[in-house]
Amino acid sequence: MPDASRPREGAVDADTAGQGAGAGEGADALGGQGGAAQAQVYVQGAGTPDGAVGGGLQGADGGVARREGDRLRFVGAATRRIARGIDLDEIVLGLCRATVPTFSDAILVYLRDPLPVGDERPVGPVVLRLRRTDRLRPIDDLAGAEGAGAAGAAGELDFSQLPLVGPQGDLPAAELCEIRPGGALAEVLRGVRPVFGSAAGAKDALPELLGSEHPVPRGQRAILAPLRGRRRVIGSAVFLRSPERPAFEQNDLLVAAQLATHTALGIDKAVLYGREAYIADELQRTMLPDSLPQPTGVRLASRYLPAAETARVGGDWYDAIPLPGSRVALVVGDVMGHSMTSAAIMGQLRTTAQTLAQLDLPPAEVLHHLDEQAQRLGSDRMATCLYAVYDPVSHRITIANAGHPPPVLLHLGGRAEVLRVPPGAPIGVGGVDFEAVELDAPAGATLLLYTDGLVESRLRDVWTGIEQLRERLATTAQLTGLDHPPPLEALCDDVLDMLGPGDRDDDIALLAARFDGIAPSDVAYWFLDPEETAPGRARRFARRALTRWGLEELQDSLELLVSEVVTNAVRYAERPVTLRLLRTDVLRCEVGDDSPQLPRQRRARDTDEGGRGLFLVNRMARRWGATRLSSGKVVWFELPLPGAQDRR
Repeated sequence: MPDASRPREGAVDADTAGQGAGAGEGADALGGQGGAAQAQVYVQGAGTPDGAVGGGLQGADGGVARREGDRLRFVGAATRRIARGIDLDEIVLGLCRATVPTFSDAILVYLRDPLPVGDERPVGPVVLRLRRTDRLRPIDDLAGAEGAGAAGAAGELDFSQLPLVGPQGDLPAAELCEIRPGGALAEVLRGVRPVFGSAAGAKDALPELLGSEHPVPRGQRAILAPLRGRRRVIGSAVFLRSPERPAFEQNDLLVAAQLATHTALGIDKAVLYGREAYIADELQRTMLPDSLPQPTGVRLASRYLPAAETARVGGDWYDAIPLPGSRVALVVGDVMGHSMTSAAIMGQLRTTAQTLAQLDLPPAEVLHHLDEQAQRLGSDRMATCLYAVYDPVSHRITIANAGHPPPVLLHLGGRAEVLRVPPGAPIGVGGVDFEAVELDAPAGATLLLYTDGLVESRLRDVWTGIEQLRERLATTAQLTGLDHPPPLEALCDDVLDMLGPGDRDDDIALLAARFDGIAPSDVAYWFLDPEETAPGRARRFARRALTRWGLEELQDSLELLVSEVVTNAVRYAERPVTLRLLRTDVLRCEVGDDSPQLPRQRRARDTDEGGRGLFLVNRMARRWGATRLSSGKVVWFELPLPGAQDRR
């Protein structure tokens, strides 16, 4: 058809026919006041015997050729419009905007509920749900006589004459339709090919789909097009034309088939894309801590933000791990890459870090073992990580870094400083030593650990972002006063507010720690030789500490439990046993020895002389536990202070 590609006045342009009213697109082609004129061009001459176009400007052969050329250009523009959609709603909207009014005056799109994903087999009856409808604007909707005149000039159709349209100009149809096995609708959908509404099978299928109470157009003014994905039929589309417009032709069935095929395949991809993005996001969030612990002497807050693009799931994580001696390990890391693989590697590294932390290894040793674990996972498994241990008794913090952005410390007076920590190499490089530094952690100060997504983007480099973060923290601290640190949760929110619209290229993990510390007057510490007299000495030391703190009410309980725990430690220890009492919101007792064997609670028989110590600890203490150290173990228990509410 050589004439099909030749432009002529009034022909439907391939770049505007069926495109949405977006930036740089022809809004009139998608239901504006000029849309009906282009719709008339598309079907001009469809009902004339000689096929003349525009009053007989060409012969029958030329008119048919141009009409077929218009169809081809429309299909090309419409399929491009549909293919631009990413999610389900965009694809369905693209189909509606591409076909109304250029191809039809109204459209109804039904999709299976729920939509099957991939190869999964649907369970239960097949149900179609009305996903979207679209139509030409009726004349009554235009404001004023001027608008009505413009509509008449543009050839606006009187949409109220379409039998399926209700008195308010809407498209009444059944919201849900259950496909009966062996019914007319099931047979049409099984046939896959579009059919006219007047066809033998479609006469009964349309009322079944739309509802028996709603009339359907007569003649070839309706097309029922099944939407078939890669595996099965996932819905149907109904194209409608008003009586004022020429009816559909046989070739329009081919157009409807092309539109339905592209839409169904796009929906299939969108459903798979959405499922993968959902799984990746859930995987990432599930591997992050549900809640942060409440260790003694430090308050914690955290935030996690995924990347702006849903599918770009990263491997950022944070963690806070209580350690023996009322210490706490603060961890933040970032696995390189954006995929479900990155999220899975993140989960493995986080689990490894938790295990290493429970062994009470130094921060540099923890990073060394994480580096070995990353190399075992694969040659290209790399991550950055910062591992810090805070001791509330000594008011010190030990930090080791593996290629991660340095932390920022906000002092009580409002001064914010970027801590000078040796950068180190990322985890997974191998053969690199990690260095730890020990710094002061004054009471009232706030340590901020973060991933590079907070300070680095396409619009700024990492060091510029770190300086902006430091300035933001200092400004926030000045607003709350020099003697009062800013609230921790509000501080995290304020830090995230510094992100601009172009700064969400990467996901963000944020961990803030407010150092309260434990005053020296609330700590009592002793060394006990592993002798038979050690339990008695431990009871005397504990009694003196309680008297100094005014906690004589706890004397009987504390002496009994201290005696049981120290007795068990002396039995296996070869070096001096440590005894420490901490007074915070609870009374905490810690007994350490050099034996790595952890005590286990067991039920003693009536004839046993021992084996009831841990049973008493479990019954009388608020909480208790045992932690293995690199040099032995620590057994601890907590007692509620008199008058304090037991929060167990």
